[in-house]
Amino acid sequence: MACIVQKYGGSSLADIEKLKKVANIIATVKKQNTDVAVIVSAMGKTTDNMVKMARDLSPAPPRREMDMLLSTGERITMSLLCMALYELGIEAISLTGSQSGIITNDRHNDARVIEVRPFRVQDEMAKGKVVVVGGFQGVSYKRDITTLGRGGSDTTAIALAAALNADRCEIYSDVDGVYSSDPAVVADAKHLPEISYPVMQEMSTAGAKVLNAQAVQFAKEKQIAIYARSTFKHERETIIRKLYPGTVVGVQAVVSEKDVIRVRLHGENILKHFELVIDFLEQEQVHIKELNVIGVETESSRSKASFVVSPKNIYGWEQIQSKMSEQIGNNIEFDTHLSALSLIGDGLNRSNATLIDTIKLLNSNNIKITGIVTTSFRISMLVPKEEIERSVNLCHKKWITK
Repeated sequence: MACIVQKYGGSSLADIEKLKKVANIIATVKKQNTDVAVIVSAMGKTTDNMVKMARDLSPAPPRREMDMLLSTGERITMSLLCMALYELGIEAISLTGSQSGIITNDRHNDARVIEVRPFRVQDEMAKGKVVVVGGFQGVSYKRDITTLGRGGSDTTAIALAAALNADRCEIYSDVDGVYSSDPAVVADAKHLPEISYPVMQEMSTAGAKVLNAQAVQFAKEKQIAIYARSTFKHERETIIRKLYPGTVVGVQAVVSEKDVIRVRLHGENILKHFELVIDFLEQEQVHIKELNVIGVETESSRSKASFVVSPKNIYGWEQIQSKMSEQIGNNIEFDTHLSALSLIGDGLNRSNATLIDTIKLLNSNNIKITGIVTTSFRISMLVPKEEIERSVNLCHKKWITK
């Protein structure tokens, strides 16, 4: 029997009427003699509202307690959806991440899935039931509830699809797939019918909100095709899968992350300061990226290091920043006025042409570039926050709209 894993985002489940519509979609698939596992997010703005309540109580709420709080949103959705399915004559059972066998490390708020033991899911499917799983959550090897970070329900869906050896994984949201840029920023953003795993992963890492980067990595490792679709409009979709190198070459997407902070270390004893900061951020479970270290061996006053953090989903960032300043003093600085602009595509860095032309484009429009990082599939630049939307539109027009 065919097996399909579906994931529905919070906007698709925002109220009871939408829940009923989703139940009808699932029922139609189940009646086609197909095993179905459904991953759900919290309804609508439930998670955002809970985060706000927590921050009204504490500017830096304990991460473990945040996981206990936030994991309840998906539990509400999964039980209500099962009730809706029963009304349609479809047997269903709701399972938490723990009950579904989603095992994670012991990092709270940003846990990583280390193993999936889907025995309970398989047992319930064998009984003919639709299994509805609360996304975004798992259980650590210490038996604490953990959450998987922003977009974590995608990770649940694809990790479970891999463990079940599912035929495909369908990700449903309020958009009909992946676009060349955020349509809210670029009016003529193009719909992308298919994307390779590496390109999609770079897009997610660089700030695109369609899919979670860890989820794409799971799909890549297990070669599971991801179908990104609109829940209620079925005209088109984006398929994320393995594409042969060279199938699509050049800039495919222009992605931005509006709120980033660059942390800069400089002066003597930089290696000592760097170790202090990295150890502290690891304890606080703060993920860093775009790490750059110069002159550590010489330990001269010209030695420096920098990295970027995304503060949006870090609880209590202000306190974390303050503690680093207390430890390091004048040798640490925080650039809070920056945004990240990224060009994503296959073959971007086989030559320097795209990088050179983009620098010229931004310079000619008086947009200051304060940092550049490249990977095989990405060129990222730090630009002033107030210029990020103009930068995105300029680059999209040059490289994609043309």
